[in-house]
Amino acid sequence: MSDSKLPRPTDGELAILRVLWERGDSTVREVHEALHRREPEEGTGYTTVLKLMQIMTEKGLVERDESQRAHVYRAKATEQRTQRQLVSDLMERAFGGSPARLAMQALSSRKTSPQELAELRQLLDSLEGAEE
Repeated sequence: MSDSKLPRPTDGELAILRVLWERGDSTVREVHEALHRREPEEGTGYTTVLKLMQIMTEKGLVERDESQRAHVYRAKATEQRTQRQLVSDLMERAFGGSPARLAMQALSSRKTSPQELAELRQLLDSLEGAEE
């Protein structure tokens, strides 16, 4: 995949991408069923999911394999690449490009588990080591 910037997915598109990242290549029916299992109260209809996935194909967020009767969709970008792009965009728009301000706000907004704190310390230590 090229380094070109992908369009920013909507909340509904992100929900579909999460299903594709977890399940892998999937039909519209499989995505619809997975979304319904996650949030049955949302009640997103099959035709809504189909339309969203068609739009996502046009936007370049997913690819569609039309070789079978039931078209199979796959995410064009990895979850990590999409998250990195979304965080970078948020950092620029809301935090003046400062990763530290973004991290401090994120960490102060919710309780962080001891495991997550240990992972953060390890990341900070490795970043400090790389600068020396």
